Formats: sequence, structure tokens, C-alpha cells
Amino acid sequence: MSSPVRAVDPAESAGDILRTPPHNYEAERALLGAILMNNRAFERVSEFLAPEHFADPVNGRVYLAVSKLLEQGHQANPVTLKTYLERDDLIVAAGGIKYLAGLAGSAVTVINASDYGKLIYDLFLRRELIELGETMVNDAFDSQPDESAMDQIGDAEQKLFNLASESQLEGGFRSFGSALSIALDLAEAAHRREGALAGVTTGLRDLDKKLGGLHKSDLLILAGRPSMGKTALATTIAFNAARHYHATEDATERGKQVAFFSLEMSSEQLAMRILAERSKINSHAIRTGGLSNDDFPRLVTATQELGNLPLFIDDTPGVTVSTIRTRCRRLARTNPAGLGLIVIDYLQLISPARGERSENRVQEISAITRGLKALAKDLKVPVLALSQLSRAVEQREDKRPQLSDLRESGTIEQDSDVVMFVYREQYYLERAEPSQKPEETSDRFAERHTKWLERCNLAHNIAEVLVAKQRHGPIGTVKLHFEADYTHFSDHIDDSQLPEPFG
Repeated sequence: MSSPVRAVDPAESAGDILRTPPHNYEAERALLGAILMNNRAFERVSEFLAPEHFADPVNGRVYLAVSKLLEQGHQANPVTLKTYLERDDLIVAAGGIKYLAGLAGSAVTVINASDYGKLIYDLFLRRELIELGETMVNDAFDSQPDESAMDQIGDAEQKLFNLASESQLEGGFRSFGSALSIALDLAEAAHRREGALAGVTTGLRDLDKKLGGLHKSDLLILAGRPSMGKTALATTIAFNAARHYHATEDATERGKQVAFFSLEMSSEQLAMRILAERSKINSHAIRTGGLSNDDFPRLVTATQELGNLPLFIDDTPGVTVSTIRTRCRRLARTNPAGLGLIVIDYLQLISPARGERSENRVQEISAITRGLKALAKDLKVPVLALSQLSRAVEQREDKRPQLSDLRESGTIEQDSDVVMFVYREQYYLERAEPSQKPEETSDRFAERHTKWLERCNLAHNIAEVLVAKQRHGPIGTVKLHFEADYTHFSDHIDDSQLPEPFG
């Protein structure tokens, strides 16, 4: 005969359902006691511990009063605290001066104060995680028609990242001697490279020489007006970096991946552009079927070369920085070599996180650029982000861009390590062909037209990359060769580098 099923008493399962958030009141009182007995203990925890990190609000009030007293140069002990806290309802309810005296009796040694502070802070983070999880569950249940599940995932990731970013206990002063030792190691490594690049190669000789490559943890901005070739230069750099990672003999570099976020063009359009560039076939001819029999072998060869490269394209429109971070981490986990470069086309098309949306576009861009810089530091890779320029460039006679031409320039310029502009004088000259004025003689018009042709010839296939800001190196102009039919950038070779004519 089977035994009867016993009904479960709700009180027995209450312990599983009604769990108290993690806390340690004894550790809080012990730390406060140590500070009251020896104010130097405060120095060991003040850098990372704040009043809101205490689980008991009474202890948080005491810690706040202690910090204010010490900041004013006074002693903090039960007697001096009494003046500040005797009218505090929370402290009075806890016992007033008796409670403060009890704290002094719970003191630990100054040596252990840091450990107790870290324990209190760790428990605070756990409580924050619990609250974040509860919010995430409630938001998932209370879904809104205009908010997708992916939006909620992005918000949760952003909050987790913010919590992780704010919870770094490491830092503080380092002796100048240790900093010098690290600097010497870097100098020695540079000497062993014998002039080789310290950062990721762009595949363009003069640009690599000016930048020293694209350095880890750097945010680089590549800006320009429409039709200047921003995307073409970015794809050239991405391709060259991926080709380097595929072919290099350096075991630490081999196999690294390049992530390209194309927020404006589809992955097929971007692939078509790169294919046209590498095969030297006009992309319009590829799209419209205007290929000759001689073009197909070049197209097949370029396809085989590109297919093996560790270059990955994400063309999801309107992604947030947290989504970019998540997808880059996911991509890095698929390969032991990890990521080598992140390219984003372009900055103004990144969507702000839900909590960072505002009427002020400058504030939104500021949050995005800070997020991209944090992404570069977090993943320890260079992030190359393209950016639009304002129309102010078109109003000037000299249309070379300046830092002030960046849209929302203050935040972009401030957060970036390198700012570069793409400029092609040929683009503007071709659209400024002179026409004869009614009162102008034919000879005068012919003279003006000849000068215009001379300028066009000098500017033909010439592009300039203006390095307007570089935190760790020189600024200046780098000339590149640009073939508009294939949107192809390559090294510029001037007349002084050409061989002497024969005979």
C-alpha cells in the first residue's frame, strides 16, 4: 500500500522563496569600529567604498558622517560623531551614542580593514546583480509593443557592463620606478622589432609610418564628407589587416579576426565593393552583368583570396555599443587567436542605449564615443570608427577638413586617440569646371580653363589622409593613390621615387 502524499507546508518552502539579499552586518560594524578606533583605516577603503554600499542604512549614515569629518580635518570617534548624529532619526532609533560606542567595541585591526571593506563592496555588487535580475525578469513579463526582446537583452548587457566597469577595485598610484621599468621594456621590444610596426598594419606604407600602425585599446576616427572615400579606405584597412593575420608567421598574431560593422551598406554590397577593388573590375559592371570574358578569371581569383580571410561583416542596422561589444566578444570566443581589429561604418548610425536616449544629440554621441573607447580598452584592440563631417567644409575656399568640422566635434575629438580626415581635391575640382562669363574674352577664359586642367592633372588619383590628432605621435598629411573606378587606395609614388628614364 503506497504511503499517503504529505502536503507541503508553505512555511517549509518559505526559506527558498523569501531569500534575504546577501549582507554581513558584523563585517560592517567591525570596519566602522576599526575606523573609529584608528582613522587611518579609512584610507584603506575610502577609494572604493561609499555609504550606499552598506546593507544597513544606519551603518551607511555613520560611514558618511565619518567621511565628512575626516575630509574637514577633524577626528572621527564616538564623541565627535555624537554632535553630527544625535538628531538623526535612524541613529537614534538604533541606540544613539550607545550604538556608536558598540561599534568601537566591534573593531578589527587596521590591517584587516581593507579585506572587510572589499567584502562589504562584494556583497553590495551581489545585491545589485539581484536587483538587475529582478528588473530584467519584470521587464520581460511587462513587454511593450515598441520594444523587442533583443532591445531588452541589449539594455541588460549595458547595465551589466556599467556595473562591471564601475566595480574595478584595482588602480591607484604606481611608483615612478615601476613605470620606468615598463617603459624600458616597451623600448626594448620596439628595438627588437627593428622598425617593424607596434600596432595593426593598415597595409599602406606611409600611413603606417605616420601612425606606427593601429594600436591596441585606441579609438581611431576616420572622417570625411560624402564621396571622399571613407568606406573605401576603411575596407582597404580591414582587408589588409585580415590578410596580414592570415599570412603572418608571428604566432601571437596569426589567425586574429577583423570585425566590420557595416551600419550603412549591406554585407553583400560591402563584399561587392571589396571584390571590385581586389579584382580591379568596376563594381557597376559586376552588378549589371557587364563583364568581359577576360574579367571572370580575375573575379574568381579575387573571390578565392577573399574567401579565406578572417574578415567578418555584421550589417545589422541601428545596433548599440553594448550589442557591438557582445558580438565582438562572441566572435573572439570562436577563435583562440581572438580579435585584432574592429571597424565601424559609421559612428552616427549607432543607436544610443535606451537609458541614454535624449533630445540632445551631442549627449547621445558623447555616450557612444565613451562606449567605443571603453570597448577598445576592454577588448584590447584598436577600434576604427568612421564619422560624418558637417557641411561647414563646403562653405570654405580651402575644403580640407578641420577638427571643428566633426559633427558633435567636442565629444568625438575628446574621446578619440587618433582623428584622421580623408580629402580628395580631385572631387571638388571636377565639379568646379569654369564656364565662360559673358564679358570674358576667349583668351582669358582659355587661360582660366588651362589652369583648371593643370590643377586637375596634379590632383588626379591623389587622396590625402590628414592626421589632425594623434595622442601618441605626430600629426600631418599622408598622400595616397586612389582609383575611383575600383574605389581602391594604395601607396602613393611621387616622381622622385620613379626610376630614371632610359636613354
